[in-house]
Amino acid sequence: MDKKPAQISIMLADSNPLVLSAMAEVFERHPQFSLVATSATAEGFLGLAMRVPADVGIIDWNLPALGGARLLEVLREQERAPRVVIYADEGSEAHLAAMGAGAAGFVARNGPVDSLLDTCAAVASGRMVFPYVDVRKLQNDPLKALSNRETKMLEALATGLTNRELATHLGITTNTVKFHLSNLYDKLSLKNRAQAIAFYYSHKHGRAGISGSSSSET
Repeated sequence: MDKKPAQISIMLADSNPLVLSAMAEVFERHPQFSLVATSATAEGFLGLAMRVPADVGIIDWNLPALGGARLLEVLREQERAPRVVIYADEGSEAHLAAMGAGAAGFVARNGPVDSLLDTCAAVASGRMVFPYVDVRKLQNDPLKALSNRETKMLEALATGLTNRELATHLGITTNTVKFHLSNLYDKLSLKNRAQAIAFYYSHKHGRAGISGSSSSET
């Protein structure tokens, strides 16, 4: 007998009660998903995410009072945080800021419901979904895929700082340093810090610097 696939647990946050209610109904009715919590504020979502396990979190980019970028920054410090899909207006450029801040996906608020469902399923499986980003440009310049935090970490890493020194320099914990380094290595297809340092200096000669990333501050 075939085993029924596990449902994807979903957590929602939107300041508009009508949008929040409509999204909640969509996920409650769909057999592929399980809605575990909703919130109207970033602080409420953060509190829920720290207590209730969820595979995917869907948040309004302009969620009060922290905002999407700051909420993503705080969530990245949490070991059990859900992967985040940003829900924002099309053409707002929020997709670029969301990618830089560490989101796993982006969906336009005026897009079809199926797009939201498909994006959540893809993100839950480990994929990144940003439909308005020119992936070809990212492939030509892998540094574009780094968040500002990862970019600054690569620059600091190239000066020879240890993980403890990186933590002090960036104002984060050593565990968070390891988390960011792991993401950095994955994005640049590197295996260790020696390769990362060599990569940094090889690219530095062909660029004025890498601190001018278009991603938002994380």
